[in-house]
Amino acid sequence: QVQLVESGGGLVQAGGSLRLSCAASGLTFSSYTMGWFRQAPGKEREFVARISWRGGFTYYADSVKGRLTISRDNAKSTVYLQMNSLKPEDTAVYYCAAGVSPYKSDFGSWGQGTQVTVSS
Repeated sequence: QVQLVESGGGLVQAGGSLRLSCAASGLTFSSYTMGWFRQAPGKEREFVARISWRGGFTYYADSVKGRLTISRDNAKSTVYLQMNSLKPEDTAVYYCAAGVSPYKSDFGSWGQGTQVTVSS
């Protein structure tokens, strides 16, 4: 059973930084696409970023390009989201996601989420 556990959320002022982590278990981590999504109050969950199984390819939502960076450490079965130049509109619950199966791009497993709040 795939388990994804996020950490690193919190309260930060606009312009500040946070680093989210997601520890994965129950899967061959190095074979899975990983990603981050977020859901703000009253809004649908939206895609933030994804990274290929070896980390060679990344893709971002336009709203976060140049400010958020996804990375992974396959030796630690962990994916990260470095968040810089944060804006109040980045406030949301951030969810880690894993591919539905090895080498697949569709996401099939989700973590419980970590709250990020950016104050103005």
